Amino acid sequence: MALSAASKSFLLLGECVPCLKHNASKFKIRRFELDTNLLMYFRKVDFVYALDPEKKCKTGDIVLIEKCPEQLTRLITHKINQIVYPLGDVVDPLTGKRVVGGKFREHTEAVNQVYGKMPTAFEYDSAPDRGWLEDVKDFSHVDTYVKYHESGEDQPHAV
Repeated sequence: MALSAASKSFLLLGECVPCLKHNASKFKIRRFELDTNLLMYFRKVDFVYALDPEKKCKTGDIVLIEKCPEQLTRLITHKINQIVYPLGDVVDPLTGKRVVGGKFREHTEAVNQVYGKMPTAFEYDSAPDRGWLEDVKDFSHVDTYVKYHESGEDQPHAV
């Protein structure tokens, strides 16, 4: 069985996705693969498990992970090096400006000043940091489990 290119790499940049494993997080690694017949690159997605005993990563975080010297389990081959961008806090590395989607926040604010701001527009400056809704509307920090049958009791964190 051939190993994927993502599992052979020393450093990877990936996006955290929901995971049911204890002491580990699952990451989606996007890369381009060359099709030699067409001589074109096509997007390919690989999934890698990384050691995360403190559960520092939340779903949506962009994280730099590195390969462990020895494989811990059959699936866990990497460990978390650094959280590069928490979800919603992307910064352009060249200019240092905050980005929303594909536009700078400054550009969006300038357009709002010219054309007028919608009353329903989101306020980035006055918004609280991510995580203030834990246990209210945000349950990404809670361990989930698979619900196999209806037992009649309340199972709020079942998938």
